Amino acid sequence: MHDSRETFPRRAFVTGYPVKHSRSPLIHRHWLEKLGLAGNYTRQEVEPNEFAGFISKLKSGESGFIGGNVTIPHKELAFQLADRPDALSEELGAANTLWLDDGQLHATNTDGYGFLANLDALAPGWDRTDRAVVLGAGGASRAIIQAVRDRGVAEIHVLNRTVPRARELADRFGPRVHAHAMEALTEALREAGLFINTTSLGMEGEPAPDFDFSPLAAGAVVTDIVYVPLVTPILRQAQQQGFATVDGLGMLLHQAVPGFEKWFGVRPEVDETLRNIVLADMDAH
Repeated sequence: MHDSRETFPRRAFVTGYPVKHSRSPLIHRHWLEKLGLAGNYTRQEVEPNEFAGFISKLKSGESGFIGGNVTIPHKELAFQLADRPDALSEELGAANTLWLDDGQLHATNTDGYGFLANLDALAPGWDRTDRAVVLGAGGASRAIIQAVRDRGVAEIHVLNRTVPRARELADRFGPRVHAHAMEALTEALREAGLFINTTSLGMEGEPAPDFDFSPLAAGAVVTDIVYVPLVTPILRQAQQQGFATVDGLGMLLHQAVPGFEKWFGVRPEVDETLRNIVLADMDAH
């Protein structure tokens, strides 16, 4: 029997509400063109009350998609509606990558992978520390805490304005994760080798408080998942205090790799060309 995949280009998507600002199409279309693959990747804006129907059409094949990315506010429901969520998405209760295989909808979450791959590329050796500090306990922090824990960091200290939210993450991810109020920042930073901002502080011109990073261990790395602006106020302060920094753009680029491989059968590379394409788009908007 002729394989229809040879006849019809594979189609993937990014869905969210809203989704018009997503740069995922830019990333995946670049890889498709670079690798000479027949395929397409499009935005699919889906309102929350229509998402279950969207997934139903994906499962049945009616939509013509082989899978896609899921962003806010659909990540939790995507996990719930998947037939075969993996262990990462099970623990997180959220999925950002879906693909069809043998008639079943599989799900994973690649945010943690993207975060680690970015650090590995730009600050190799960062994981030799046994202490990390995470600022913020919102949805973005979950996959990052999970990934840093799974890499083997012994202590992860989560600080948040509302301590119960930080405690919820400590309960979810186990005894290596500790919850604190923001007032405990100086003590939490002491001899930590990694500081991660998962909040929106400093995003798109918003102010950020002054941080004293001096309690960090020598050689510590400061990273921010915000990438607009590329050098956030938090990263600028860390640089001025002599610490290595890693911006958040690489997390966006690297988290796209596993999904592309699932949908189109080739593992793409994150390189300077792709980074510059996305930076140019950021500058244009």
